Formats: sequence, structure tokens, C-alpha cells
Amino acid sequence: MEEDTIKIKDLIIIGAGPAGMTAGIYAKRSNLNPLIIESKMPGGRVVLTDFVENYPAFPEGISGQELAGLIESQCRNFGVEFENFVKVDLIEKDDNTFKLKTNKGDFFSKTVIVATGANPAELGIPGEREFRGRGVSYCATCDGPLFKNKNILVIGGGDSAVQEAIFLTKFASSVRVVHRRDKLRAKKILQEKAFNNPKIEILWNSNLLEIKGENSVERAVILNNKTNQKREIKIDGVFMYVGIKPNSSLVKNLVELNEKNSIITDYKMRTSVPGLFATGDVRNTPLKQIVTANSDGAIAAISAEEYLEYELR
Repeated sequence: MEEDTIKIKDLIIIGAGPAGMTAGIYAKRSNLNPLIIESKMPGGRVVLTDFVENYPAFPEGISGQELAGLIESQCRNFGVEFENFVKVDLIEKDDNTFKLKTNKGDFFSKTVIVATGANPAELGIPGEREFRGRGVSYCATCDGPLFKNKNILVIGGGDSAVQEAIFLTKFASSVRVVHRRDKLRAKKILQEKAFNNPKIEILWNSNLLEIKGENSVERAVILNNKTNQKREIKIDGVFMYVGIKPNSSLVKNLVELNEKNSIITDYKMRTSVPGLFATGDVRNTPLKQIVTANSDGAIAAISAEEYLEYELR
């Protein structure tokens, strides 16, 4: 590749969530000219979060959409360049240059930060895909208002499941949380809120086996995994929170992944490929929070600067 015939960026950041945009801010402050590529609009999955109460500097809490907007505004104020609606399908490396194959042509860069996040995992049961968008949802903030005075299920027992169950009580008549164990995994403060909410019922030691209906969700088959008894209940909607899948397919043949397909990095966000970094929920992070994604982004940007300055010569 000849740099005089191909425009090669110093740094391309893939993903405009909190991790990617924070990386953009720190990269710009380091006198780099980063380009952030985003497959949709800036913000990431945080824009789907109704209320964020644990992010520093907002003692009264803030909506996810507003928080993402503030980070984007700060990013743009620093002069960070964005390319929206660009989907990266594959990343390749030739010598010291990365080629990003996208729906809008090829992009080239000396360093890359992957900040593509993760998407909700599927349970893989009958009716889940068939009724997606017709009663099956993965986003309470997006679809909650559609279930006013309805009866719904929330599947899962972690922070996301319990937090979204609480949110859904603003609209639904009843919210039943289906959890396969006899204890929730969510933070204690969220558990207390759920237990004290009269609209929420926890179905302990239970698994969702099937979703049924004609044109939309009408019934659900629940298994009690202690008694092995099945029952069918009437329901209007099902919200799935059974984990997340890292969006790492674009580098699956390039970098080292763990058993969950998360990108493995060191403490400097370096992957197994020199010049390629990963941040946020797509990497092997022990905590998937907005504040840790921000931290990852800052570290990755500084590491990319160090690589360009001291290693890529």
C-alpha cells in the first residue's frame, strides 16, 4: 500500500457508544485526528436505557439518551469526525495498515479501536423469533409504552432484567420476572426496589420454554425446574434479558477471543494484534458499565497514541 495513493488515517474508532466517543475525545486531545465509524447514530445501547442513576456528576440521575447526547456534543466540540450508517464487515491487516471493509467502501488506518459493544442474547426457544416485534422485545425503553395496562414477562435475574422490570411497571398492569434460580443476581438496591413494587412478581426456579400466539404473543409455557411441572399462562409481551453477545465478528479471524467471543485485551486495551485495541462491552471486561466503558476508551486512545509515537516506525 502506498500512502500517497490511499488516504490512511492515524486512528479509526469503530462504534460511537460511550467507549468509542470517549476514545475520540482523548485521541483528539492527543493531537490525533480520529474518525469514528458508527453503523447507526451515535450513542450506542445507552440511549435505550431509561434512567442512569450511578453515573458520576449527576446526583439526580439522567436519562441514557440525554447522557449519550452530552458525550456526543463534547466529542463534536473537540472536532472529532463522525461517519454514521457505516457498517464494518471485516478488518484485515497488511503490514502496518488496517483495511476496514464496509458497506461504503474500504477505510484505511494505522491504528484501530474496536468499540462495537454487545447485543442482547437470544434464548433460542420456539416463538422467540416468530414474535419479535409482535410482543417479544429486548428493549423496555423502546417498547414499554406499547404495553400499557398489559401483562408481561421479563426473562432474567441480573441488573438489566430487574431494572427494566421496574421501568415496565410504569406501563404494565403486571410484570412477572422469570428467573431460573432461587436468588436474583441483580444488585441489592435493584432487588429491594423490585421486591417492594406491588406490580412485580418473581417466578423463582423457572424457565421460559415456549411463546405462543396467533398474530402476537398470547401465552407462555413456563417450567418449574424444581418440580418439573409445566404451566401455560396468558401474557401480552415478553422482554428478554438473558445476557449479551459481543459484536466481535468483524475481528474473529484476526484477534484472540475468549470462550464468550469477547476480544481479549491487556490493561492497556491492546489486543493480540499490534495497533488494534478494544474497549467497552466487546472486550473481556469484568464489569459492563458506562463509566468503565469511558475508562476503557480513554486508555485505548492513549495506548494508540503511544503505539503511533514509539512502536510504529
